[in-house]
Amino acid sequence: MSAAMKDRYGRKIDYLRISVTDRCNLRCRYCMPQEGVSAWKPGQILSFEEIEEITRAAVRLGVRKVRLTGGEPLVRRGILELCRRLAAVPGIQDLSMTTNGTLLSGMADQLYQSGIRRINISLDTMNREKYQEMTRGGNLDDAVMGIFAAARAGMNPVKINTVLIRGFNDDEIRTMAELTRRAPVQLRFIELMPIGHDQELGKRGWMPCRTVLEQLPGLTPVPSGGGVAEMYRLPGCRGLIGLIRPVSCRFCGSCSRLRLTSDGYLKPCLHGDDEISVRGFHGQELEEKILEAAARKPACHGDLTERAVQLRRDMNQIGG
Repeated sequence: MSAAMKDRYGRKIDYLRISVTDRCNLRCRYCMPQEGVSAWKPGQILSFEEIEEITRAAVRLGVRKVRLTGGEPLVRRGILELCRRLAAVPGIQDLSMTTNGTLLSGMADQLYQSGIRRINISLDTMNREKYQEMTRGGNLDDAVMGIFAAARAGMNPVKINTVLIRGFNDDEIRTMAELTRRAPVQLRFIELMPIGHDQELGKRGWMPCRTVLEQLPGLTPVPSGGGVAEMYRLPGCRGLIGLIRPVSCRFCGSCSRLRLTSDGYLKPCLHGDDEISVRGFHGQELEEKILEAAARKPACHGDLTERAVQLRRDMNQIGG
């Protein structure tokens, strides 16, 4: 088993994010079109056997962390079986998931038993009407119940991902921060990445993470633990607050990720259209394709501050 896979800039590539479906039960404006996605025919998305084979090859090359994403991963039929299969792969040290949380309350215990130990839950507002507006029909209570169900199941840490959107939730920063007083969660404020079909939202909605520091002057820095988030704590709070700045402070120099789309392509960079097909390859040929994807990682993504970037895929097809 390889000690480490590196790209041409010397960055260690040890993190694979796997989109298990492009479907979702919500229609978040910055993630997917209002009409949703066209139903793919059987066989267009990777089977569990294909996902496991690609993952095993990536682990042989040095991947140690795997995250399941979507779309919404919990709408993929048999997702618990896939979790169990990947949890059994020797060499994976960290198996986690990103979800919108609305289906989580009834599945958290089973997910934990199937190998998911850490979870990220998307939650951009604590206002029911605004949540319904942004998700185009979602129920805030379902997501909140999912957060507490994950914590009860033993997942640690439970991370809440909040995308900062000017004119939408910039008046809720203090309200969201109070979640860290109520529970030992990690609340991560993430700058809106202006990519995808909703160009107007990307242009007018972007705001820097420094807004959080301005509104929460009591934040005290704490060690980050090596992730992309800058970590802070409010006095007297049980949880932590993180700032993720992909636009204002690009962290490309420490990027360790490859992304596998649900139809079998590896993306070297979230913000580019470069893709390498890995479907149908096996053994050494498959490993060579993964190494090719690592080698094609750019030094840094392009400037996202001046324009919204239209990619071939919406975020629901990439997995974030």
